[in-house]
Amino acid sequence: MAQAVASMAGLRGSSQGVLEGSLQIGGPARLGGGRVAAPRQVLPVVRASAEAETSAAAAQTGRRAAMGLVAAGLAGGSFVKAVLAEARAIKIGPPPPPSGGLPGTKNSDEARDFELPLKNRFYLQPLPPAEAALRAKESAKEILNVKVLIDKKAWPYVQNDLRLRAGYLRYDLNTVIAAKSKEEKKALSALTDALFSKIDDLDHAAKVKSSQQAEKYYAETKSALDDVLSKLG
Repeated sequence: MAQAVASMAGLRGSSQGVLEGSLQIGGPARLGGGRVAAPRQVLPVVRASAEAETSAAAAQTGRRAAMGLVAAGLAGGSFVKAVLAEARAIKIGPPPPPSGGLPGTKNSDEARDFELPLKNRFYLQPLPPAEAALRAKESAKEILNVKVLIDKKAWPYVQNDLRLRAGYLRYDLNTVIAAKSKEEKKALSALTDALFSKIDDLDHAAKVKSSQQAEKYYAETKSALDDVLSKLG
């Protein structure tokens, strides 16, 4: 009897040892007419294999990272060598002389007097009277070319071209007039004043967008230009 009790106790201890440390799933069951807790289903936990797989993946990632760094270093070294091989010395010349030093830029360093009227604030390259007369003729041609813009009724462009070319023309005509004798200066100044009066009328016609007035004052401007250019020679 004592031997049987000892056997039962040993069996119960061994059963508990098997169940401990395992994940047990189950529910209550009846045994011998009484309600007792039934043994749960045991799911083995595989920790060793999971840790081994993690270590292998980490080692593979480390090898890939190391290979990437080596490749990047080799590529970077090749690029640096290529750049150094192509490097050339850049020659830097001395600064330009005062007042620009290039054709047409002699007055680039002059201060602008903003207190002057707008028509006197044009900073053009001063020329001798003979060359100024030639440039005045070119400006006159540009003024006559606004006829195409008038026909297209492109009024803002008519005004812009007129004002720009009139500024050049006024500047050069003043240079030419200053070199004339007293009598010639008086006659040419009167013709110049009449010319710019007609140009102002044409500008106003473009401002009010009147094709009729623009045609009229364009013809008068052309006639006044002919009178002035005839005096320039």
